[in-house]
Amino acid sequence: MMRAMAEPVRLMPAASADAAELPRNVEAEAALLGALMIDNRLCEDVQVRLRSDHFFEPVHGRVYDAILKLVDRNMVANPVTLRPMFEGDEAMRELGGPGYLAQLTGSGAALIGARDFATQIYDLALLRELIGVGRNMVENALDTSESVDPKSQIEAAEVALYRVAEEGGEQGSVKSFGQATKLAVENAERALNSGGHVSGITTGLDSVNSRIGGLHRSDLIILAGRPGMGKTSLATNIAFSAAIRRVRDREDGIPDARSVGAGVAFFSLEMSADQLATRILSEQAEISSQKLRMGDISHQDFRNLARAAAELENLPLYIDDTPGLTIAALRTRARRLKRQRGIDLIVVDYLQLLQGSGNSRDGNRVQEISEISRGLKQLAKELHVPVIALSQLSRAVESRENKRPQLSDLRESGSIEQDADIVWFVYREEYYINFEKPKEASVDAGDDAGAVSAFDTWQKRMADAHGLAELVIAKNRHGATATVTLKFESKFTKFSDLADDRLRPER
Repeated sequence: MMRAMAEPVRLMPAASADAAELPRNVEAEAALLGALMIDNRLCEDVQVRLRSDHFFEPVHGRVYDAILKLVDRNMVANPVTLRPMFEGDEAMRELGGPGYLAQLTGSGAALIGARDFATQIYDLALLRELIGVGRNMVENALDTSESVDPKSQIEAAEVALYRVAEEGGEQGSVKSFGQATKLAVENAERALNSGGHVSGITTGLDSVNSRIGGLHRSDLIILAGRPGMGKTSLATNIAFSAAIRRVRDREDGIPDARSVGAGVAFFSLEMSADQLATRILSEQAEISSQKLRMGDISHQDFRNLARAAAELENLPLYIDDTPGLTIAALRTRARRLKRQRGIDLIVVDYLQLLQGSGNSRDGNRVQEISEISRGLKQLAKELHVPVIALSQLSRAVESRENKRPQLSDLRESGSIEQDADIVWFVYREEYYINFEKPKEASVDAGDDAGAVSAFDTWQKRMADAHGLAELVIAKNRHGATATVTLKFESKFTKFSDLADDRLRPER
């Protein structure tokens, strides 16, 4: 059967019945081992990617491990020091015994091509692994003795292929402090050169970027709020801003690795792809989305719409609106988009609509949400991209006088709060004040004749809150918490920076 996801990649052994058909270069393996024993310093170059199971001949893999073990102990690794380790090795005896080690060092010419030999050994190992994945796929598809579940087989095959594709990458590898420092300096340089002091991926909102430095790779960002607060609108705004910045940076000749923009994968479990596209077009053409749906637009509006659509045709924003995705299926699709489209940002709308694995669908919703939030965090680390996951808040918010959200309001919140690197809450006071509208004729009891009516008081509160939204940064693993006031145009469902933060009303 297909190997489990948690298992490391294992290459097919030479003893396989079809070993003669498998791609390999045993001579290159022998030459590389000889070069390593002649000059132990070469180990520093090849051991970064090459492992013992990349060797086709098992004896060669064991010799390679033994060389690395001695070098790690600051000992010389040569035929003499390695001999005691292979005295009782039966497979080595078939090759001529420990004297075979001396034969491997017979050609000093191998020193010149050692790195090329290592590369070829590694590439051939990947080809053998691909053959193994393909054979497993065929065997599983032909086996109908157990319950037939083609979708799970496809997901398992995609996971196996992704592991082969990412084999040898630096994900999960140990980095020296020097390597980590280099990455930190590169991030600082990117922030300096971005003009907006953004070391991660831009949100499109300068006031938010200045607080968090953009969206950082491997981070899980939870964007939460009650219905009507504008969670999806803010998510689409950020996704669009990151995608359009990637386009503009490419036009300016800035390589993707230095861009603060991103290709974006938007998993919409609630809205269809065309509904999301309508929202984004509405924001960019500044035409009411309601008018767009009803066709109540002028010819000039339609020209603006067509122009915006033409400009955004090649936007690196990919929408997956498949309903009822499991966390495993979402991760598989995200890996595929990373491999095929080079995405650097993932948005999930929204977390509670995802499903866990079959093992957690036993009525324990908290356990299922824990599995989902943990899976999203693992996905962010595995693909080295920020993941923004939208989340609903519990109704407890509505029962309080002060309706600003708190971390405890996250639905099934324990693991969500724990797994998240950053938690954002969207809060619009205008939304709640609107429901408190009194009758125009009402006057506060006991007021003098010249007193301000309740309606006038409500009107003033409404005017102060009109068009404003708060982004509450309730948790920030990289810095301080804060509240950022934004402008919100409900007609276009568009968030933007306030023209001047000093003009914001006192609360």
